[in-house]
Amino acid sequence: MEKISSIAGLKNAIQVLEVQQRIKGHELKEQISLIYESLKPVNLIRNTLKDLFSSQYTTENISGAAMGAVSGLILKNILIGKSGNAFKRLLGSILQMGISKIISQNSEIIKSFIQSVFQYFFHKKNEFQ
Repeated sequence: MEKISSIAGLKNAIQVLEVQQRIKGHELKEQISLIYESLKPVNLIRNTLKDLFSSQYTTENISGAAMGAVSGLILKNILIGKSGNAFKRLLGSILQMGISKIISQNSEIIKSFIQSVFQYFFHKKNEFQ
């Protein structure tokens, strides 16, 4: 800022600073309002879930875990059924956990295998037409 030597210059500088102060005060109020809105519990949960499910890594892990759990449960029901034998139920639970773990860890390989099988059959079908 340059040196002020007159009363008119001083009044002008004060007016300029007051305008700048009002503008910065308004900007500060807007920022506080945005922060207040973002810190509401509903917005925190919404943003967290949006971030969680928008991540490619997370959706792959969730789909792999779901695929493993479902296939383990189906395999247990097919092999063991509704057995009253405690040993069979224990063996079925161990088998279910093992299959679920294996499938969830290798879900990408299994997905790509299934996709290649579908492409193979549908591609062959289209070649004959």
